[in-house]
Amino acid sequence: MHFDPESLPVDSLGGEAPVSSERLEADFLRDRFLHPPAWTPEITVERLVRPMAGPLTAAAVLVPIVLRDNGPTLMLTLRAAHLNDHAGQISFPGGRCEHFDGSPVETALRETEEEVGLDRRSIDVLGTLPEYHTGTGFNVTPVVGIVRPPFEVTPAPLEVAEVFEVPLSFLMDGNHHQRRTAEFQTGRRTFYVMPYERFFIWGATAGMLRNLFHFLRA
Repeated sequence: MHFDPESLPVDSLGGEAPVSSERLEADFLRDRFLHPPAWTPEITVERLVRPMAGPLTAAAVLVPIVLRDNGPTLMLTLRAAHLNDHAGQISFPGGRCEHFDGSPVETALRETEEEVGLDRRSIDVLGTLPEYHTGTGFNVTPVVGIVRPPFEVTPAPLEVAEVFEVPLSFLMDGNHHQRRTAEFQTGRRTFYVMPYERFFIWGATAGMLRNLFHFLRA
């Protein structure tokens, strides 16, 4: 089934107050992953978009927080339109785990180098968020890391149409988290949407950002 999530009406907003700016700085982020509080992720399993033919595919993504002078940003990619999974959608750099990857962290770093050309030496890995089961059959480990400029990115043209950054303060504000609902082959599914300028962030990427939001505000 093909549908346009941008055309769906907004059901409701998350509506929570934004995470304070102090909690978006590197020192707090590093300490939060070293000493995580008790918290509950909002979404870990999405309703399947289509019936599953087999077990979930292990994958990992990098959640790259870039330390810019005017405030931290989050690096995201616009996936190429011809891809089999999540074509033309906004996503974190990452992909499926290979047998030679020693861990989900290795997968996230390798895939980030391959997709956007970001050298792993520029990334300070902080830790991981809870595994996230996507509606398309992937079991994703989100790996959160800090990226310190200067660095270069070179998108792989067969996978990534564009690399861009969104202010972390915008994404960590519940007033920017919309809920929308669509009907799929497997039933009705409600998901989060975070429109920013000309970019439409939704689905698994928005769901993992909601979990980061709850983790930082706990």
